[in-house]
Amino acid sequence: MAMPTAEQINEAMVGFDRLYGLQVLECAPEHASARVEVSERLLQPAGLLHGGVLAAIAESLTSMATALAVMEDGNVAMGLSNSTSFLRPITEGVVTAEAVRLHSGRTTWVWDVRFSDDAERLCAVTRMTVAVRRPSPA
Repeated sequence: MAMPTAEQINEAMVGFDRLYGLQVLECAPEHASARVEVSERLLQPAGLLHGGVLAAIAESLTSMATALAVMEDGNVAMGLSNSTSFLRPITEGVVTAEAVRLHSGRTTWVWDVRFSDDAERLCAVTRMTVAVRRPSPA
């Protein structure tokens, strides 16, 4: 089965990822990237991009990349652990995420995700663990 393009992934996107504006740029088993336009609705009360947005980007992006890689074996993928460290605030513009796979095991994949702002400054990092499982019979 051929891997879907970023355009196909974006067209098929539903739910929360569509709500906050996730735009996948690349989605492959070793590397994935995405961007989100920062808007007022994504800011926390102090005017900074809400940390939950970064956590959501990391989980969605790495879960998608893992799922596309393991589906041929009949497996599914879902976030298992998400640890984000915030280094620099983002208040406007676009946040870009670059995910690099560190480990691809039988039951877990581990990714590092780096977030940058429009000036290409490192703003946050996430270590993301994705569970790989057989689908539930239900």
